[in-house]
Parts: sequence; C-alpha cells; structure tokens
Amino acid sequence: MLLIDGDIIAYRVGYACEDEESVLFAYNSADVFMENLLAVYAGMLSGYELYLTGEGNFRHDFAVTAPYKGNRTRPKPKYLQEIREHLIQQWGAMVTVGEEADDAIAIAASAPFSTEYPIIASIDKDFHQIAGTHYNFVTDEEYYIDEETAVKKLYAQMITGDAVDNIVGVDGLGAVGAYDLVHGARNEMDMWDIVRDQLGDDRALENARLVFLRRKAGQIWVPPTERDSEDVWHA
Repeated sequence: MLLIDGDIIAYRVGYACEDEESVLFAYNSADVFMENLLAVYAGMLSGYELYLTGEGNFRHDFAVTAPYKGNRTRPKPKYLQEIREHLIQQWGAMVTVGEEADDAIAIAASAPFSTEYPIIASIDKDFHQIAGTHYNFVTDEEYYIDEETAVKKLYAQMITGDAVDNIVGVDGLGAVGAYDLVHGARNEMDMWDIVRDQLGDDRALENARLVFLRRKAGQIWVPPTERDSEDVWHA
C-alpha cells in the first residue's frame, strides 16, 4: 500500500500554477503528478491511500513556547482549495479531523500488515521517525529506515524543534548535531534524559508532543518512564 502525503502535492502543484489563469491547468497538473507517482509502483502494490489535513489539530493545545505553525506568513496558492477538492473528488483523498495528514499516514504505516509492507510517499523529513520504506517523489528515491534509526530521529527532532512548524529547539544545534547527541544512547530512556538536559523538563515534553506522529488514533506522546499500558507508543 502506497501512503501518499497529499498536502505536499496540493501545495507543490498550487505554487507551480500561480501564474496560470485557468484552474483547469492546476487540475491537469495534479492529475499528471498523481499518475506519475502511481506509475512508479504500478502492478507492485495493492493500491494507495491519499491524505489531506483537515480542520483542527491537537498540537495547538500543547504549543506553549510559540504558536504551532504561527510563523507561516507566505500566502497560500490561489488554487489550493480547488486542487484539494479535486484530489478528493478525482483521487479519493481522505481528509483528517483534529490531526494532520502526517498523523494519519503514520498510523496507517504502523498498523499490522499481512503480506504487503506500506510505503510512505512524501518529501517531509518528519516521516523519518517512522520505520519502514519511504519514497521521495521529488528525487525519485526509495529508502529504508530501521527502527533504531527512526527512534533516534524522533528524539533528535525533539532537540532541534522544527522552524517550519514554529517548534523552538536548542539554539545553534542542527539536525546533525542533535542526532550525534542521541546516537550513542543505549536505549530510549537515555535519549529522553538527553532531550531533558538540553531543553528542560517542560520544553522537552512540549517539543516531544509537537513533533511526534501518532501511531494509534487519539494518541498523545508520553515519556518512556510513564508507559504502562498498550495505549501508548513503545520504541
């Protein structure tokens, strides 16, 4: 199953069509994008699921240091809503409520599978916290992330935050430096201690809940020390 990040497609197509006078050009561009993407795995997978972010986002409830995505000032593409509706009507895109498309994709990728491994199709680095096969539809690159690397990517992102989403991290510490900090950790508890040392307890928990992609419906990240049921995520 190919799990497709429809938000990226809608924005990329939208910005590419800014100077076009007719929305029909945007519709055609979206169709070509989807056709080319699906052609990569034609006959190899059982199908695809396309996701778009809808109304509401639980992360706003946890963003204390800075408003979640509050730094986005660039105007949205003029045909964005039309392209989204086209992806829904023509390509069966599913729209999330209360969470992002990224969460829905991560949940689908983490669900038990029978005979077919899911493949995440996106260019978003946030998905690097999800173990499994990934496909970058801009660079035409397929790659695999193992479980240990995925967990370390998650904790490194807690430290760096995410400038795109207005999640404040450690000043002056980039992705490489943050990954180096957690790379030698023996287990997830050690990684969490490193994050807390860098950010302090409150900021560490805030960042963790903002950058973590859900693996189950309604899930909120909790520290490894507090995981005592099957309703929370385990690395």
